Amino acid sequence: MTAALLLTLSLLLLAAALLTFALGLFGHARQTERNSHALQSAIDLRAPSHGSPREPNARTSARHYVLQWLASVGERVGTGSLGKALLAPEDRILLEQAGRNTAHGRAIFIGLRLVLAASLPLLALLWLRPRGLTEAIELIGAFAMGVLLPKFALRGWAARVCKRAEDELPLLIDLLRLLQGVGFSIDQSLQMIAERFQPVLPVLGKEIHDANVAYMHGRARAQSLRRLAEAYANDDLQSLVQMMLQVHQHGGAVQEPLRQFGERLREQRKSAMKERTGKLSVKMTVVMMLTLLPALMAVLAGPAIVALASTMSKLQGP
Repeated sequence: MTAALLLTLSLLLLAAALLTFALGLFGHARQTERNSHALQSAIDLRAPSHGSPREPNARTSARHYVLQWLASVGERVGTGSLGKALLAPEDRILLEQAGRNTAHGRAIFIGLRLVLAASLPLLALLWLRPRGLTEAIELIGAFAMGVLLPKFALRGWAARVCKRAEDELPLLIDLLRLLQGVGFSIDQSLQMIAERFQPVLPVLGKEIHDANVAYMHGRARAQSLRRLAEAYANDDLQSLVQMMLQVHQHGGAVQEPLRQFGERLREQRKSAMKERTGKLSVKMTVVMMLTLLPALMAVLAGPAIVALASTMSKLQGP
């Protein structure tokens, strides 16, 4: 029984390692897809003199090969009923929040679920070697784990991206108010934020850059900012986008509303921090009772107990 438990834990650790590696590759998929044309153009413009071109990194080549293989697997079943079952509407929302809701990203996600769903039961057969009813239970469990692990990891990834977007929102409001104060329009402010302030706004700055590119290619400002308003399920971000759209269409002063908006967000953060501090203090009370109180009792009552024990030994002596 202990050996089976150890083998099961080893299988879980191996599955987690495979999933972590695949998600690390998946995180670079969209960046590689978007930058491939620019990199190829830059290579073509370089002069062929001064030696041969630099060979690609072996790790990069392996990552690209694995991503392409997962994408090819996902594309084969992505249009069928199996692909629709593996890519639910909830999964599309999570991919949208993580910034990977492209054809390539969806294919990689489907391929990852298929590969894990097929490989984990095979590993369970090879390592655990179950028999009878245990075999069926472990195979079903391994299959379910292979299907659900990518979704759980994607959900955590999307939650982290949404949290980062929420943390960047007050700074975005301050930058918009500052640029509006020096005479920039909404379009000029968004262009400046995308060009100069993307390092300090990695999530929202990238979204604003994509919105500017879509706007320059002919989309309406409301359509270009739709993902920024809807992808992260943040009511404050939706309100900010609505304010920018109103100013873009009708004009008007926006510094005072932005100032009030930023102050309200900071007050909400202070209230949330106070609430978290209050909950943490209650939790720390239990920790202090379990750790600090025994040590304190030993320090305070220890000398008295030693003196009492010495006195009692002297009274019982000859």
